[in-house]
Amino acid sequence: MNKITVFLKPYRKQLIIGPIFKLLEAILELLLPTIVALMVNRGIGPHNSAYVYRMGGLMLLMSILGFACSMVCQYSAARASQGFGTRLRNAMFRHISSLSYAELDKFGTPSLINRITNDVNQLQLAVAMLIRLVIRAPFIAIGAIVMSMILDFRLSLVLLAAAPVFAALLYWIISRSSPLYRKYQQKLDGIAQVLSENLSGIRVIRAFAKRRKEKERFVAAADDVTATALRVGRISALLSPLTSLVVNASILAILWAGGIHINAGRLSQGEIIAFINYVTQILLALIVTSNLVIIFTKANSSLARVNEVLAAFSSVTEPEHPAVPPVAETREAAVFPAVQAGRNGSSASAARIPAIEFDHVSFGYSSAGELALDDISVKIERGETVGLIGGTGSGKSTFVNLIPRFYDAFSGEVRVDGVNVKDYPLLRLRKSIGIVPQKAVLFTGTIEGNIRWGKPDATEDEIRVAAAVAQAEEFISKLPEGLDTAVSRGGLNLSGGQKQRLTIARAVIGRPDILILDDSSSALDFATDAALRRALNETRAGMTTLVVSQRVGTVRQADKIIVLEDGRIAGVGRHEDLLHSCEVYREICSSQLSSEEAVR
Repeated sequence: MNKITVFLKPYRKQLIIGPIFKLLEAILELLLPTIVALMVNRGIGPHNSAYVYRMGGLMLLMSILGFACSMVCQYSAARASQGFGTRLRNAMFRHISSLSYAELDKFGTPSLINRITNDVNQLQLAVAMLIRLVIRAPFIAIGAIVMSMILDFRLSLVLLAAAPVFAALLYWIISRSSPLYRKYQQKLDGIAQVLSENLSGIRVIRAFAKRRKEKERFVAAADDVTATALRVGRISALLSPLTSLVVNASILAILWAGGIHINAGRLSQGEIIAFINYVTQILLALIVTSNLVIIFTKANSSLARVNEVLAAFSSVTEPEHPAVPPVAETREAAVFPAVQAGRNGSSASAARIPAIEFDHVSFGYSSAGELALDDISVKIERGETVGLIGGTGSGKSTFVNLIPRFYDAFSGEVRVDGVNVKDYPLLRLRKSIGIVPQKAVLFTGTIEGNIRWGKPDATEDEIRVAAAVAQAEEFISKLPEGLDTAVSRGGLNLSGGQKQRLTIARAVIGRPDILILDDSSSALDFATDAALRRALNETRAGMTTLVVSQRVGTVRQADKIIVLEDGRIAGVGRHEDLLHSCEVYREICSSQLSSEEAVR
């Protein structure tokens, strides 16, 4: 709860002012039945019209004041609840953005979207009701009972007898509906998962003619949500009618007993009218309370889900004492060795430090599951182009994901420029690495805006050079609006190869120290792929490049090839060496190349 209350602190004034003015409105409302009783007994009975007009004017004034108090409370509630919701959403978004891939995989995208929208909306409603009704409804109920006791204590005993019955009803409803609300929220996550998969995979679904099957799957998920909603709805729906039954039974008892008192002369007509008005106020207050119970039961489930997100801490954390080597100096050594050779010995020593080093690294996506990488040890020198190849699930993408610390290794160390990646400031580490992921991801905007992600202050010339290196300049120049061409959501208006080339341009424009191409040319034809590799070789200027690919032709010219199999290194070396020394590599080559092409 403390994680949530911090977002209410800026609205302390509204949290105080709103209930106070609502309390004033409730006090005015409680006085009205007594004024009505006085009007009946002293004005209408004796035919004193002047008294009736005075009391009527007083009632009108009280109504206007009550309306003004209500408006102040409504404004305070709206200001506080909307502000609270906005701040909480922003904080959740920042927190979710700080989580590592491991935590994001655990929650799942549909669930996180539900929590930041639906659950926050539920909490926002609860805050509004907290200010508007949480004080007013109980105060009206208790105040009406007190006022009725002042009018006639014996009649008020009927109301006091009804209170335990109502409390038992509330307990019964809450104890049964609260677990169902939690299940309902979880099943909403499930339907969001199905919907997300259907919308993102609509082309695949249509290609395999699975629309009917997916429709049945969605209907099943929706029916599951509906069944839970009906169960909780049936329980919640009982609260208002049962409350009305208890209060109306109390009214009948009061009317029966009140008639006896009036006949005996112990109670006036005005007093019985006021008494019935107080009972009606109690009824309305209890109905509001019953609705509040439902709202806060839902909010309690949402609160647990929001707190679960806010309580999650990233397994990839910033180091307490960051240690960053002189990256620019070591890169200069790789690019200008002759110049650097004349400098002091420490600089020459720094030049020999590998750009990337895996030292007995093991990693698994689940602490209890199978290892995706097992005891990996390899060094990658500065300026090298290194190819990673292996079968599906061999650990290639996992290997490169450990370098920018998307995940942390279970054991061993991953070092960049001789420093454990865990000791780098995350921003510094990731700014020095350009990544082209397996799945080309573009954002709504323009082509130019997407390329600028790699370097926000890039000039137009730099953008065009990056596009040329990525072999994207050709298709961009053919577009009517060129670099200003709009990119739709996810780049749906571009082909797979065009999206891949734009993501490559986005990565290379910042001239990173390390460039990771994670199977980023799978949608490119062989000629474009070859042209891309030539352009990268010509412009990389000491940049260390890791190329993950299923194609032998893409990695065969690399300075070093790392062959992975079942999370282990099966071989390291140049193409010619691996043909003789690595059976796994020979099998890959024989499946893609003829014997003449393999040795050419």
